[in-house]
Amino acid sequence: MQSESSLPLPMGLSTMMDFSVSDCPVPVEQQPLNEYEALKASNYYSTCNLEWRQYITKLAWVWGLSWIVAGPVAAASFSPQKHILQFMLCGAGLASIGVIFTVVRWYLGWSYVSNRLASPTIFYEESGWYDGQTWTKPQEVLARDRLIVSYEIKPIIQRLQQTLGVVALLLLLGELIWYFL
Repeated sequence: MQSESSLPLPMGLSTMMDFSVSDCPVPVEQQPLNEYEALKASNYYSTCNLEWRQYITKLAWVWGLSWIVAGPVAAASFSPQKHILQFMLCGAGLASIGVIFTVVRWYLGWSYVSNRLASPTIFYEESGWYDGQTWTKPQEVLARDRLIVSYEIKPIIQRLQQTLGVVALLLLLGELIWYFL
């Protein structure tokens, strides 16, 4: 019986792995794969890859820290001593804006990299904004990049969309509670 490491690679996969980055005219920092790796390695964007419990904990921290601004604004609008429920709903809604901004920023970053990876052509700048060029990816590179999008980035984007959906539902629930006060 053959060991897993000695199994032959599927046709085409070996050429994907043999592709030399030096064949690519795009500067290293503008190559979509390197942009993806940088995003994945950053502390800010890597939060999206955490397990659900850790991910929710980070978002709860963002929401809690947003109360630093939301609390005084809500207190100026509704006295916590007289209108505690209105104060809490207003503060929670305002603090949710911090969560929304954070999740939308994550979404925009991951979507940008996803679009660059999935695109068959890449626009890049050689030395500045005035000399942009376009490079067409070879089929092997395009296939590799699209696999990364399908298996690595789409789940992250779906998680972010679900998060925005839950926040929208919570805001709607807060609106309904407010309406019946």
